[in-house]
Amino acid sequence: MFGMGFSEILIIAVIAILFLGPDKLPSTMVEIAKFFRSVKNTVGSVKESIEEEMHVADIKQEALAYKNELLNASTSLNNATNIDNLLSDDAPQEPKALKKEEPQKNQEVTFKKKKKKSIDV
Repeated sequence: MFGMGFSEILIIAVIAILFLGPDKLPSTMVEIAKFFRSVKNTVGSVKESIEEEMHVADIKQEALAYKNELLNASTSLNNATNIDNLLSDDAPQEPKALKKEEPQKNQEVTFKKKKKKSIDV
């Protein structure tokens, strides 16, 4: 226990009996036992929280792997559709990624009702 032999534990017990006396020794031993129990419970809860965090990290890694797979699948799908478009047209066209597109306007999200546009006939 803690790298101590029987003789060291015996010496500590004798010194404790001399300083504390036989009246206070049992209550002191109970307090020491409570302290060690609380330390053990604290270490256990820390261990559980670390294991929970490790599990969350594993879930995040799996989610990132799925995201990468989906991105790869979407790029391969885009490449396949671009090849079909290039084969169907006689004139060579620039890939969509190289074309300059106008920046999209930021749209504001509101819960207000929009007015309907009237159609003049």
